[in-house]
Amino acid sequence: MNASVPRPVSVLTIAGSDSGGGAGIQADLKTFAAHDIHGLSAIAALTAQHTRGVTAVHAPPVTFLQAQIDACFDDFEIRAVKIGMLATADIVHAVADALDAQPGAAVVLDPVMIATSGAKLLDDDALDALRTRLVPRATVLTPNIPEAELLLGRPIVDAAAADVALEALRGLGARGVLLKGGHLDEGDTVVDRYADPATRFAHRGPRLAVDGHGTGCTLSSAIAARIARGEAPADACRAAIDYVHAAMRAAYRPGRGDVSVLGHLAPRTR
Repeated sequence: MNASVPRPVSVLTIAGSDSGGGAGIQADLKTFAAHDIHGLSAIAALTAQHTRGVTAVHAPPVTFLQAQIDACFDDFEIRAVKIGMLATADIVHAVADALDAQPGAAVVLDPVMIATSGAKLLDDDALDALRTRLVPRATVLTPNIPEAELLLGRPIVDAAAADVALEALRGLGARGVLLKGGHLDEGDTVVDRYADPATRFAHRGPRLAVDGHGTGCTLSSAIAARIARGEAPADACRAAIDYVHAAMRAAYRPGRGDVSVLGHLAPRTR
């Protein structure tokens, strides 16, 4: 590249790797590409998985995760960081320490805490570290209903409870919160609720008959990419929801399982 040409904007994902290519780091990088963003990655966990499940998980040493993050910030113009699965309290603290040294980067935190089976993915120490170290650093926090219940320590059973939970989540310190509504029964409509100091909205869309893999990863990555491009967080969230819906309509089944992988590059956004 000519030295006079500005460096492209980059977004860093700190998350787990999905060897099946549908979620995690792989979904994040596809989403960044669809938004014409240079994607960087720091792998916090390695998984052996496919469309039928996860067969093994390996967490690299925390010092190696720190080295990945430091290498990225040392060489690239990182305007936003997307955070996904962080398996242990030590990993959460390491990521928080790294971000403390980079106060200018926006942070989109997808608090991956519940497996598809319903199993809790974080121990109590890691959950507490996430709640106290990373949630207050988030430009946008993107929990689904079960994750919000864990963060708040109470059930969210209907639309009224979701409205209350949205403000309670903001009370944990995140500047903006997008509470995803896919797990809440509101008929044929999915309601995603957003609030920050200046904006509040409810995005209503049809419930698609697609068992999509990696939708949360894709949504949070799209938000981070759009914030890096200069969009306000509320606008980035609206557009990212639409992007995910388009990617779900373009979903396909590359494996033998019932889940579909999103068509990340179908809704290209320039």
